[in-house]
Amino acid sequence: MEKERRILGLFARLLDYPENDPAPAAANCSELLSADWPEAALELLPFVQMIRATRLEKLQEIYTSAFDLQPLCHPYVGYQLCGEGRQRARFLVKLQEIYRGKDHVPGNELADHFVEVLRFLALPGDGTARHELVVDGLLPALEKMTRGIDQPDHPYGQVLRALQFFLGGEPSLPPGVQPEPISEARP
Repeated sequence: MEKERRILGLFARLLDYPENDPAPAAANCSELLSADWPEAALELLPFVQMIRATRLEKLQEIYTSAFDLQPLCHPYVGYQLCGEGRQRARFLVKLQEIYRGKDHVPGNELADHFVEVLRFLALPGDGTARHELVVDGLLPALEKMTRGIDQPDHPYGQVLRALQFFLGGEPSLPPGVQPEPISEARP
């Protein structure tokens, strides 16, 4: 369980706005995934390679193009599940109650930002609330987000699909893109 929590924390780091170099976290995440979640590690590998060769400013542009400029990929679980409105407000209130029960205080983002959800899931503890948050919240939101990124090889789409593999979901590509078998798609 410790390994899974570390991986969740690393995914939170990779999917947060890149303020500083995420290459060490990406390499660490890939390494931890490789033994037990090889599909996730394989999906993450192009991202690891890309960030090693990319300036931070360019990486920030790539991040913004994925999550800020594509409305179908806004990084908020509640928004992905409910849209704007009362349902999302109720979701946020419930999420904050769950967080308070585990002494988790979100950072600068709203409680349903997927990075905040991942940080919460990385905390020690078990329970049905965590399981439900993954199965009924994070996985369906990730499904919508991966479809919202309009380029199948977008680096952050790769990170989202790797996270889906890790969480036990079935990653998807944008509409109209046919998946390639893993054995043929990667060397």
